[in-house]
Order: sequence, then structure tokens, then C-alpha cells
Amino acid sequence: LDLYPLTAELTHHVLAGDRQGAEALLGARFPEQWPGRVLVERAFACPVQLLHEDPDRVLWGGRVLVTRPAAGEPRRVVGSVVFDGAPSESGVVEVAYGIDGPCQGQGFATEGTDAVVGWALAQAGVRRVTAATPPWHRGSLRVLEKLGMKPAGARPHDVFGELLVFARDR
Repeated sequence: LDLYPLTAELTHHVLAGDRQGAEALLGARFPEQWPGRVLVERAFACPVQLLHEDPDRVLWGGRVLVTRPAAGEPRRVVGSVVFDGAPSESGVVEVAYGIDGPCQGQGFATEGTDAVVGWALAQAGVRRVTAATPPWHRGSLRVLEKLGMKPAGARPHDVFGELLVFARDR
């Protein structure tokens, strides 16, 4: 699995619906259902306008996950790992990840998120990485367990009800 920075240029192509431009930047094919404006708006807990105004803060540490295929097969984008922006003043950042449906259950979320969380914890000013998931999302709970994240509480969510919060400290 190769991880590529989630850049303002790539995000621009995705928001504009420019699949060719996005694929050309990464040298990889995107899934049919992904990417799209709805996914970007859901992935980043901020207005899309903020992506344009302060991309370095919003896209901080985000990575696109691309397969390393067998010879002769195309490289494919299988998902992404993003943060809720740059770390807070207290050194906390929240990670989220998404894997294309047909690619789920193959270890991509664990491998990609582990690498990105490790990177984040090595950055100056980061002392804790958190993640949140609904209690019924068994796959996500398993990923967080494999990453060594520990239960750190719960919080309400408008759509999913309660989210369980997990954390990993430096």
C-alpha cells in the first residue's frame, strides 16, 4: 500500500468532479463511487469553503491509499485517512478513515491508518490521536483495536447517535 498526501490540488479535482485530473495526479484509478463532493464534505468536518481558505490546516496529514498491484494491473485508490485538521493547542488530533466498499476487509484501513497515526504521533505538538466510531461498526472497532487505541469515552452524534471515542498517546 502506498500513501500519498491529500493535497489542495487533488481536492480541487475531486470537488470539481474531475476524475481524469485526480487520477492523473496519483497515477491510479479511483473507484466508481469515489471520490465525490459528498464524500469530501462528509470526510472533513468543516465547510468546503474552508478547504479553499486554509488547505494546509484542513488537509493536515491526510493521505490517499493506493494499491501496489501485480505486474500489468492498474494501481487503484482504495481509500483515505484524514484528520479533523491540524492538532489542537492541547496536542490532540482526530483521525478518520474510509475504504471503498469492495476493498473493505482486506487490511487497508489498518495498514494505512496505522502508518498515518504513527506519523502524526511523531510530529511536534501532537501528544494524542483520537478516533470515533459507532458502537455497532464492528470493522472499525477491530481496526482501532489493532492500532492499539484504547477506549477514551463517548460523545453524541447527530446521525449515528452515540460514538465511542478511542485514543492513542505518544
